[in-house]
Amino acid sequence: MSRILTFVFRRRGHGGRWHWTDIATWIWLIGGTILMFGPALWLVASSFKGPAQLAEFPPTLLPYIQQTAVVEGYDAPLPLYTATLEDGSVEVLAEIRRIGVNSQMVDPENPGERINVNIADRSPVREIGFATGNYVEPLVANNFLRFLWNSVFVTTMATLITLLTNSMAAFALSKYRFRGRDAVMLLIVATLMVPLSVILVPLYSVVNATGLLNTLWGVILPTVATPTGVFLLRQYMLTIPDELLEAARMDHASEWQIYWRIVLPLAAPALAVLAIFSVVWRWNDFLWPLIVLSQREHYTLQVGLNTYAGELNVQWHYILAMTVVTMIPVVLVFVFLQRFITTGIAGAGIK
Repeated sequence: MSRILTFVFRRRGHGGRWHWTDIATWIWLIGGTILMFGPALWLVASSFKGPAQLAEFPPTLLPYIQQTAVVEGYDAPLPLYTATLEDGSVEVLAEIRRIGVNSQMVDPENPGERINVNIADRSPVREIGFATGNYVEPLVANNFLRFLWNSVFVTTMATLITLLTNSMAAFALSKYRFRGRDAVMLLIVATLMVPLSVILVPLYSVVNATGLLNTLWGVILPTVATPTGVFLLRQYMLTIPDELLEAARMDHASEWQIYWRIVLPLAAPALAVLAIFSVVWRWNDFLWPLIVLSQREHYTLQVGLNTYAGELNVQWHYILAMTVVTMIPVVLVFVFLQRFITTGIAGAGIK
């Protein structure tokens, strides 16, 4: 541990003095860390805030909850405020109702007397707390667990089919020599220049004609063949020696065995990279599921999040909380496959 601290806090200046490059390096690193992780930390903290606190200006970083008190003669607990009265005294009062810029308040110890206070002369009595209902209510009451399962199913199946189909195409385009191979590869890469909006209507017509409209398979199947995946895997498979495949053929291995037992294990690092891309693409996809799916029970997470954004009311506390939920699986997959990529590159090789 001491070696790590020595390495982190070492200075370029002689005699342990600060050099200007040391200061610039620390400013750059600290600023970059804040820019990278600051929005994520704000998102997580804000997901535990209530609607009133999210609308406050200036905003606060930590989530707070307003303290309440049970007052005699009132059914529900009343919110507490620190109020400055006309004589300059400061008291903790409970708010009954707000009318315009005036707040009708009452002393919890003496509920028989009502006091009118200007809203500018009061401030809420708060403490650090977490509005866990932002997570519980959508997951339980608003069927968000169903949306989560739909997204998991779409992402998992689409990623598996993408890895299979793209690796087959890459294997054929990298290890087989036939007339027009380069033209086919050029045509596949050229489709990258075609935006989704151009093929949206024909794609919708095909999905409707095949009976896949308003089904999860209608979201999965049209997007499994990706030119990026074919190009990435083909370029990696070109580095696999052809002599290894010829040796397998001499041992009477079939083409499927060569593909499944030799090429795929050696291409594991590239497959892991494509899996990360595929998970991120499918998990965050919004436009295509919005067009294909019309029944609420088939919604994915991204389409389900859109239900909280109405024309006149946006429920930001629910949107922020469910956005955190949607981030967790992607982060976990990335962390797991990133380690797999490192070990796969280090361990891949031919004896």
